[in-house]
Amino acid sequence: MMIQNLHTLEVYRQKRLSYFQWRTQSTTFAKIALAVSLACLTGLLAQVKIYLPFTPVPLVASQIGVILAAVLLGRKWGGISMAIYAVGGLAGIPWFAGFKGGAAALAGPTIGYVFGFILAALFIGGMIDSRTQNRKALPLTGIILFAQLVLVYVPGLISLAIWLWSTGQTVTLAGVLFMGYIPFIVGDILKSLVGAAAAKAIVPMEKY
Repeated sequence: MMIQNLHTLEVYRQKRLSYFQWRTQSTTFAKIALAVSLACLTGLLAQVKIYLPFTPVPLVASQIGVILAAVLLGRKWGGISMAIYAVGGLAGIPWFAGFKGGAAALAGPTIGYVFGFILAALFIGGMIDSRTQNRKALPLTGIILFAQLVLVYVPGLISLAIWLWSTGQTVTLAGVLFMGYIPFIVGDILKSLVGAAAAKAIVPMEKY
């Protein structure tokens, strides 16, 4: 039984490495197809949401899609995938949280978070692909936490502040943080840990 399990694990490692080697050599069409697929997955995950009574920003699961896009596609195509998600939503595809899309989403309080997804995917994908050391559990978790808690939230909080100002509401740093950051920290840490565990299982330690 142990020998069989070891064999299965070795086969998985080989298949995993083969995918990443194929990814770097695949056609542009294949990369576009993967990027669109991960954008669609992010849109599906965005519908897993919880609205809180004191903020227009919902709790969503779309960050898992961001992490998977970065891990599976790398820096360039992970970023492109999230750009497809952002631009597609603004063009009218209803895959933002609550099946929203179009001009209404651009004028809403959460569009900055969507553009933060692009920054997060670029950063995570670049850090994972650039050094094998970054694929170890601790560095990988730190990379994903930084991307989720900083790179997503900086543009998100800016867009939230602009939306509050444009709707005639009082804008204070404490108020913006309470509405758009503090309530989500614990949940995003948990999502980041789940994403880091998935990334650790997916990404090979070998060079590709």
